[in-house]
Amino acid sequence: MMLRGLGVLLALVVVGAATAETLTGRVVSVSDGDTLTLLTADRQRVKIRLAEIDAPEQDQPFGSRSKQSLSQLAFNKTVTVEVRAHDDYGRTVGVVFVAGQSLDAEQVRRGMAWVYRQYATTPSLYTLEAEAKAARRGLWADSNPLPPWDWRHGEAPKPAISAARNDSCGSKHRCGEMASCAEARFYLDTCGVKSLDGDKDGMPCESLCAGQ
Repeated sequence: MMLRGLGVLLALVVVGAATAETLTGRVVSVSDGDTLTLLTADRQRVKIRLAEIDAPEQDQPFGSRSKQSLSQLAFNKTVTVEVRAHDDYGRTVGVVFVAGQSLDAEQVRRGMAWVYRQYATTPSLYTLEAEAKAARRGLWADSNPLPPWDWRHGEAPKPAISAARNDSCGSKHRCGEMASCAEARFYLDTCGVKSLDGDKDGMPCESLCAGQ
């Protein structure tokens, strides 16, 4: 009897896995670093929120670059979504794949999103985040990045070093005065010269730092 019950339980698990909801479609728009819209074969538009990650908000440092990253990975491509849930905003929450690659994981690996600790259940995402942070990829190039869940609640970032207390900060405030990308990053990150990052994407002086 116990063996028969175990067999029934295993069968239910297999059936449940086989019938897990999936969606397939072409990505027709990208809203930000963790949200996109796909068009299904029956011409339905479905807004997808990538599961387990949280990307910078659009008006947050690296928000634009995170969106660009997801666009490069997904726009106009056919994706498969493993549906996890539906949120209060009417979006479908799921893991998005392109040719077998998880875009959720790739955004974290690139340093374009945080692991969303409130909802994350995949241990490997934390490993990818730690590696991105150690390599200072993407948003981790900032000396003190603010998670988007704190940003949304109005918490202001706390600079690691005050420009007023740093004797190395000079009077430069324009890209034309910078001798190198490293100097531009120092003035942006340490001295707080925000004028070097006009589009607020976290990269100062694109003419010096593009591709670095």
